[in-house]
Amino acid sequence: ADLDGDRLISDIKRNVSRPIAFDAIMRVRTIHRRESHGLLRHKQQATSVERFLPLQQTEIQYLQNSPTFHLIQQQTYTSGIPYEMNGHRFDTNHNDPGVALEIKHDDKLTEEDGVYVQVALLYTSCGGQRRLRVINLGLKTCSQMADLYRSCDLDTTSPKPVKENLVNRCAQMLACYRKNCASPSSAGQLILPECMKLLPLYINCVLKSDAVSGGSDMTIDDRWFAMQAITIMDVPSSVVYFYPRLIPLHDIDVDSNEIPSPIRCSSEKLRDDGVYLLENGIYLFLWIGLNVGMEWVQNVFGVHSAAQIDIDRTELLEIDNPLSMRIRDLIEDIRIQRHRSMRLTLVRQRDKLELVFKHFLVEDRGLDGSVSYVDFLCHMHKEIRGLLS
Repeated sequence: ADLDGDRLISDIKRNVSRPIAFDAIMRVRTIHRRESHGLLRHKQQATSVERFLPLQQTEIQYLQNSPTFHLIQQQTYTSGIPYEMNGHRFDTNHNDPGVALEIKHDDKLTEEDGVYVQVALLYTSCGGQRRLRVINLGLKTCSQMADLYRSCDLDTTSPKPVKENLVNRCAQMLACYRKNCASPSSAGQLILPECMKLLPLYINCVLKSDAVSGGSDMTIDDRWFAMQAITIMDVPSSVVYFYPRLIPLHDIDVDSNEIPSPIRCSSEKLRDDGVYLLENGIYLFLWIGLNVGMEWVQNVFGVHSAAQIDIDRTELLEIDNPLSMRIRDLIEDIRIQRHRSMRLTLVRQRDKLELVFKHFLVEDRGLDGSVSYVDFLCHMHKEIRGLLS
């Protein structure tokens, strides 16, 4: 109870209080020529780019009674034939998991028309009310391959999680860019698209993750948990899971409410007189250097040196000073951002637990022999040159 009690209570509270849907049916419609009699916009998700989608008149009448949507205008468009994916049924659903879809097209797409996608979720609320949630998305199309690489969204690029396939696909994508889009340059120079400069880093992180590679020190239960966890992660959760956030705390501004900017996830960035918070959505570590200032340690831990810190604690002491309150508020803010409560683990420099902490420094060479980011980048360069030769 002392070790996991608070985390268990927090997870139970979240599970029973989050929105839950029953008997849900999801349908995906796509169309590249605008059609029908109305345009709808989601009030809560309106951005600088308005996302419109045509709907059938019966759907408009249904949605006009919903407080979430409102009718923008009535208008008639040229006819087009929408494509509808067969409904996917969920017995129960909540707001934490992500849903991944692959959409292919057979028709010719033009840059003028664009593509429109609609996801509709019909479900029953906890109160027994039948509801409809609609998400509309308008996408541009392009005829030049350079425009495709320039506009890609790296955080939603998702190759199959098979080691060889990941490396091959990454090399093929970057070789295709080098061949068709990049300016002529020396063969010894690695050329990456501006929006995909971090793709090799992400691929290496996926290959080194517990869900894909695991390790001899992992139990079957831990490996299964990691594999199941990534299958329902949304994009922000998966990004921080594969590339953890490493946040320096030794020079934190106590007057700011913002989370400090994270640094690169490498042991080269750690200072002996520093304190760093590392989180990946599942684990939360506080690494304390042996030479951290006595005043900082006194304000946060209530002792005079890092050697006196009780690393078995799972929560920080509630000390009445600005630095202590700022650090505790920061940890709570990070926990709120995640779908599960993360237990705080204190790690002192050169202690045994530091090996566990360094496992999450994904840019370094792994303790199991997995390659560092720099070595993987060199390997990718070699693969690309082999494809182009």
